[in-house]
Amino acid sequence: MLDFRMDTFLAVCRCMNFTKAAEALNITQPAVSHHIHYLEEHYQVKLFEYSGKKIGLTEAGKMLLSAATTMQHDELHLMQALKMSDGGGRRLVFGATMTVGEYVLPEALMRLMDAQPDISVKMVVADTQDLLRSLDEGEIEFAVVEGFFQKKEYDFLVYDRGKFVIVASPEYQFHSEGKVIEDLTQERFFIREPGSGTRYVFERYLEGKNLLIHDFEDLMEISNIGAIKSLVADGRGITFLYEAAVKKELEDGRLRRVELEDFELSHDFTFIWRKDSIYSEYYRELYRLLRGE
Repeated sequence: MLDFRMDTFLAVCRCMNFTKAAEALNITQPAVSHHIHYLEEHYQVKLFEYSGKKIGLTEAGKMLLSAATTMQHDELHLMQALKMSDGGGRRLVFGATMTVGEYVLPEALMRLMDAQPDISVKMVVADTQDLLRSLDEGEIEFAVVEGFFQKKEYDFLVYDRGKFVIVASPEYQFHSEGKVIEDLTQERFFIREPGSGTRYVFERYLEGKNLLIHDFEDLMEISNIGAIKSLVADGRGITFLYEAAVKKELEDGRLRRVELEDFELSHDFTFIWRKDSIYSEYYRELYRLLRGE
């Protein structure tokens, strides 16, 4: 359990305002100031710098924030380990982005449950940024994500490499013969919502072709992958997804690949946890177990 003054420090870092931090913690503003002063005296450094009414972290403050965030993250694993030592069952709490959670990890989880029959699993499915916040706040132990993250804040291992495909129904009638991605801008295009890893990767790919997502004339945003696949299989348009998400539909002929001369794209699925965690070796062992190594 973190010292209550460290909880205050984290609250101030989230709010960047002593008064708002006090309200969030339900304590007085002078108490917040006292807690921060205590930490500065203890570490013999200044944690915040002031510019008018605005505050920001010093370099020392940034270092303490990273360390305190990791300690908060480690506490969840410690709680689970203590329960096990007291005769309780192991509970694994982790996160995954939607494609990873639905199409990549199920087989790995079956291996894990075969190896540890008494384990209890809670998988939180969310976009990468939400999962990073959950990691930082100690709500999940690790995550497998497809989005981008600050490598200086997290330790990580590449879990898998996902290949992307553009797919359509075998009966779909294109407006014109498509040879390059720009030829598809007249088609109805189903895309994931802003914030999803799949969409982010596709938008970065388009930028490399001097295109924007809104250059597609008939764009439909849908957050559910199953709904997108059903609509595309019904001939309502085309889409861009990880190959793993449409593997069954490609095998049974409900969908077909749209082959283009300028399209070949893949992206890493990354296993991440807080940097410098005291449980790093545990996460590495778990990574190997999930991958079947």
